[in-house]
Amino acid sequence: MWNAALWGGIASSAVFIGALTGIFFTLHKRWVAVIMAFATGILLGAASFEMLGRSVNDGGMLPTSAGFLAGAVVFTFFDMLISKKGGHERKRSRENPEGHSGLAILIGTLIDSIPESVIIGVNLLERQSVSWLLVVAVFISNLPEGLSSSIGLKKDGYSKGKILLMWMMVFLLSTFSSLAGYLLMEDASNLLIAGIAAFAAGGVVAMVSSTMMPEAYEEGGPIVGLITATGLLCSLMLTFFET
Repeated sequence: MWNAALWGGIASSAVFIGALTGIFFTLHKRWVAVIMAFATGILLGAASFEMLGRSVNDGGMLPTSAGFLAGAVVFTFFDMLISKKGGHERKRSRENPEGHSGLAILIGTLIDSIPESVIIGVNLLERQSVSWLLVVAVFISNLPEGLSSSIGLKKDGYSKGKILLMWMMVFLLSTFSSLAGYLLMEDASNLLIAGIAAFAAGGVVAMVSSTMMPEAYEEGGPIVGLITATGLLCSLMLTFFET
């Protein structure tokens, strides 16, 4: 049980590490874009090879398809809601437009992070061992999230203490989500677990497509396509070595 909290905490700690880096160090925006592009590839690989692959094997194509589309729809719906308050700027390192909301950025980050953390707990329950691909994918994706968002919030005049408090909340809630995923799904059927894995995969794909990819390309240019492909290949390699 506590392994779920441990691995969920390790994966989500990257958002806090990224925040510290963004607050106290100055990184060229191209480096931020490279990290984000690599994280995009890793996450796409985790969603495809780990989440969807296992979901099809355990539950079949119909539950996987339904769960995947539901996850994408739900993420898109909430993303549209928080975007009206400036939440769409949560992965941007530039100064945010007037009228944006730091709370919307926080909520948007939680929408991104919680499904990833839940699936770590669910996956640990299913396999009885940690998926290195999922942990690495979530860790690397959280790093540029905390980094770029903190740079943007700092430019907006948010204090260092307030920014760190925001990311500490994300870290704690993500860790708890991983534990909750393990506890709540302990007696769940393989079909339900498969549906949840597919749901999380749908949310992840929708998230990287609408937030991480645009930011990476805007700041890094065409080279990020190669970096993203490299991240996807690394996901495949991790999957291969786990089997």
